[in-house]
Formats: sequence, C-alpha cells, structure tokens
Amino acid sequence: MARFSITVEPELLEEAMKLAGVKRKREVIELALREFVRKHRLANLQNLVGSGLVEWTPEGLAKWREAAKEETP
Repeated sequence: MARFSITVEPELLEEAMKLAGVKRKREVIELALREFVRKHRLANLQNLVGSGLVEWTPEGLAKWREAAKEETP
C-alpha cells in the first residue's frame, strides 16, 4: 500500500466524511477514489455500446449500472 502526505481543504474533507458516514479520513479518500474509478469505467463501457465490441443494449447497460450501484457499500 502506498503511503503519502497530502493537503486537503478541511471543510471539504469533513463534509465528504459526513456525507459518506465514515469516521476516518482514509475511508472517505478510498471511497472517493473507488467511485472515481467506477464512474470512469462505466463511462468507458457506455462509449463502447454500438461499437460491436460490447453486445449490450442501452437498456442492458442501464440494468447493469443499477446492479453495480446496489453492490457499492
């Protein structure tokens, strides 16, 4: 695991922790990074719809995205 120091706006960090319902700074930062990666992976998949590389319909993709949201803690 990488270890590093960063400076983050305290108010932003506190608000994110409250919204996420977590008590540790590390938890909210990891949650934010996971969400960022998930969002971009989903966007990349969505861009492949209709390309022939992925055989999903827009409706199928929407169902998959909803299922992924339910799995996110």
